[in-house]
Amino acid sequence: MSQMKIRKAVFPAAGMGTRFLPATKATPKEMLCLVDKPLIQYGVEEAVAAGCTEIIIVTGRGKTTMEDHFDRSPELEASLAAKNKTALLEIARSVSKLAKITYTRQPEALGLGHAVLMAKELVGNEPFCVLLPDDIVDATTPCMKQMVEAFNETQSSILGSEVVAGDAIQNYGCLDCTPDPKNPRLLAVKNMVEKPKPSEAPSQNAIIGRYILTPRIFELLEKLTPGAGGELQLTDGIKALLQFEKVYGFSYEGKRHDAGDKQGFLRATVELALKHEKLGPDFRAWLKTFPL
Repeated sequence: MSQMKIRKAVFPAAGMGTRFLPATKATPKEMLCLVDKPLIQYGVEEAVAAGCTEIIIVTGRGKTTMEDHFDRSPELEASLAAKNKTALLEIARSVSKLAKITYTRQPEALGLGHAVLMAKELVGNEPFCVLLPDDIVDATTPCMKQMVEAFNETQSSILGSEVVAGDAIQNYGCLDCTPDPKNPRLLAVKNMVEKPKPSEAPSQNAIIGRYILTPRIFELLEKLTPGAGGELQLTDGIKALLQFEKVYGFSYEGKRHDAGDKQGFLRATVELALKHEKLGPDFRAWLKTFPL
């Protein structure tokens, strides 16, 4: 049997971003600028670094600026070329060259599982990865690249995971898992619990916004009974997948920034700005003079 390869990445991006209002009233949350790039570009670059050549963005109403961002802008390029601003011209062009990007619509926000299901026809019968734009992972080796390497070893679905402290586990999907004796970063999953009470959590291993899934997930999502609000939860689909295939958690190396709310976004901005090659030194010097 030939080894399965990861070529496609799915980005659920149809949500309304209400936690960022009023900034997201007319601007997609995924297009909010984190230092010098929109949120979603960090994820797309991570997927490309992991070997993905096709990016599938699941959008909704009012999200066309994402399409414009990853498309060419002839007027902007002509203006920059006329002014001999070659460095800026290359930056503008490089965004449109990242990968082949296609879009599909999620008519209603009916859960993460439903968003993933909307990509079924574009993904086809092959494994794929899912990246949530809210989660920015700062890592020497990109998080998804680490996970693809683990997939190449296991040929099984992989869920990005990190250990969270104390009661924080109640905010996440939680893995009931056992470390693999050959690779302690791999966690053999027995079950998953969505947002458990801390006293009932089977572990402190939280699921984060990085997934590699086999195509069987689509038929299982189609068979799911919608939960509260008519939503299809991806966690429920993966729990069903456990009946047919092995599923692993993966403890990645790197630091995750939860940019899904204002506080997390601000913290990510400061930390990534400090690490920025050009902006970092001056920004650090300014912070030291700032009265706290």
